[in-house]
Amino acid sequence: MTQTPHLIFASITESDKEPVIALFNYYIEHTNAAFLESPLPSSYFDVLLPVIEQYPSVSVKENGALIGFGLLRPHNPMPAFRNTAVISYFLDPAYTGKGIGSKMLNFLIEKAREKGIRSILAEISSLNPGSVRFHEKNGFIHRGRFERVGVKNGKEFDTIWMQKSL
Repeated sequence: MTQTPHLIFASITESDKEPVIALFNYYIEHTNAAFLESPLPSSYFDVLLPVIEQYPSVSVKENGALIGFGLLRPHNPMPAFRNTAVISYFLDPAYTGKGIGSKMLNFLIEKAREKGIRSILAEISSLNPGSVRFHEKNGFIHRGRFERVGVKNGKEFDTIWMQKSL
């Protein structure tokens, strides 16, 4: 657990279920950051639990309320790829631009190193240029782009792959 003034960074737990799904659903419904088009039921958290138990995760709370979360997940289930993970994180829009996303990333990087992860990948929608800039500022390097591979709300998008070596 890491603390900064008024913020607590810790691994996601079962008690984070409802606020994690609520924040994820916000991004599904209102942004291009999440690839899904329809909100998820809170039971989806049960699908995340095995990943959260095996890979690093982070919840960020201010005064006990969840304002952000993130997690690493397998890039590929084959053992040859066990040291590579894909990152996802979401922060309450009221808290963006304040350095909290970078702190979440650093928390996940620290935990990833402890787990032996040596490479973190980010898959980003071309409709989300803010995420591309965030990853560039935090040391991720562009590694590839798949053109017109997704459609969300009737808009085609590319996926941009970025990588950070640890």
